[in-house]
Amino acid sequence: TWYLDLSLLERYWSQGVDTPNRVYHHTAPISMIYGLREALRLVLKEGLENRINRHITNATALRAGIRALGLTLLVDDPYWLPQLTTVGIPDGIDDAQVRRRLLRESNIEIGGGLGEFKGNTWRIGLMGEASKATNVLNLLEKLEVILSSEGFEVSHGAAVSAATDLLG
Repeated sequence: TWYLDLSLLERYWSQGVDTPNRVYHHTAPISMIYGLREALRLVLKEGLENRINRHITNATALRAGIRALGLTLLVDDPYWLPQLTTVGIPDGIDDAQVRRRLLRESNIEIGGGLGEFKGNTWRIGLMGEASKATNVLNLLEKLEVILSSEGFEVSHGAAVSAATDLLG
């Protein structure tokens, strides 16, 4: 809230210069404002409805691919968010090792679970410009290779095939 605390801004601008309790709020975060402007420009360029549909399509394809790998999704279909997919880590698979390999070998970063989910879930984000069909397919392909090499039995090609069917 510090970057856009409207109550601080209101107090700053509504009080007189000589008011003893007048508090200088902060220097405006210009780089964040430019970032927000660019993000909104991209949304307008793509169209809000198109952007929403792209996120839903990519997340649906990711979920299909995750299931085809034999992994479990933590959130049931009626409740999932297209921007974040939570995946159960199979028994015997080292959470940190898989995430480290994805990052080191493929420059793909996924999050680990938080709180009670630490060590037994992955968080895969498909947000904004990162929500691309190529990212979904690349992640599924790399997960297949890594999980297989870590001793988890996968049906080779099934994840990418399941996702591709939905991506068109």
